[in-house]
Amino acid sequence: METPVYINSVASVSPLGKSSEEIWKKYKNSAHYISKQEIGNTAAFAAFLPKELKQEALELSSGSPYKNLDPSVIYAILAARTAVERSTWAKGEEIGINIGSSRGATQLFEKYHASFLADGKSEVLASPTTTLGNISSWVAQDLQSTGPEISHSVTCSTGLHAVLNGVAWLQAGMAKKFLVGGSEAALTPFTIAQMKAMKIYASEDGDFPCRALDLNKTRNTMVLGEASGVIGLDQKAEGSLAIISGIGYASEKLEHSVSISANAECLQRSMKMAIGDIPAREIDAVVMHAPGTVKGDMAEVNAIEKIFGENMPALTSNKWKIGHTFGASGILSMELAILMLQHQEFVPVPFSNISKTPVQLRNILVNAVGFGGNAVSILISKN
Repeated sequence: METPVYINSVASVSPLGKSSEEIWKKYKNSAHYISKQEIGNTAAFAAFLPKELKQEALELSSGSPYKNLDPSVIYAILAARTAVERSTWAKGEEIGINIGSSRGATQLFEKYHASFLADGKSEVLASPTTTLGNISSWVAQDLQSTGPEISHSVTCSTGLHAVLNGVAWLQAGMAKKFLVGGSEAALTPFTIAQMKAMKIYASEDGDFPCRALDLNKTRNTMVLGEASGVIGLDQKAEGSLAIISGIGYASEKLEHSVSISANAECLQRSMKMAIGDIPAREIDAVVMHAPGTVKGDMAEVNAIEKIFGENMPALTSNKWKIGHTFGASGILSMELAILMLQHQEFVPVPFSNISKTPVQLRNILVNAVGFGGNAVSILISKN
């Protein structure tokens, strides 16, 4: 890192709730927030926002000028408002905004497309309300920010790619403050059907429908969740929660459109870049991408073993608890890392025996990788 970048604030709306206290309390218990519900004409496992958060989103989307926006945009607005409230920033400041999404306006797009198939006509607002750029542009409108507005999609590593972009803008001197994140509201019949078609979705009832980091599983157990996560980045240390002390990114040659190599070569390169010259023994934990698939989980563990050898850090993931939130997932993993650094307490996966409990938490690596072999690793350190 050429110059330090500090995490000024973090906020999310997810199946764990909204307040930092509530989220940490739920991380410390061994319960998951996945349920089997009717989605369209089929029952499927998924992790939904709590009723109170759903109501808050509904109230925001029912009033002008937000009533024609997709839930992915509404969730991002709620998370961004909280991130700014928790920061030292003033409303109306020039803040860069980069909030992406893997799927974008999924619910609205499917609604408008169904209408088109029925009568061959498009709704007036179909185009403007389903563009991916709506997420950051509406967050900027809501916050009255005058900085740059960027939205993008890099599938499941979208959120961490936003962090890379924010760091680059700050270190280039093109911005002084940046909101970065991801938002996803893709719990729709078509999206679930796509995941089931790839045979990666959880299908068995049990104590834990998603078995992320259970290396003995014989079936894929990925489950989708909905969420938005936003992090405030700054170059000032005052009031910061943690430091971004390393960033890494890589991609690899595809052998299959939805898979990575057996030893996740892209993750090996991204982790190595993020760690830099820091000795491997000083990395205390890794918050893994670990989607709950047989090959995906094992490939990431193999990559970590290749990088760390005998100095294996503690390993954890949150997807067994809140599902895979696509473009938002990396930000929620960063939030977990930040909370563990703040509380100096490691959050394990209750059914996994792969990990040790670290003696202390100073440096935590966060991984994300998406379809296309796009890996990102962010090293977060205690102030």
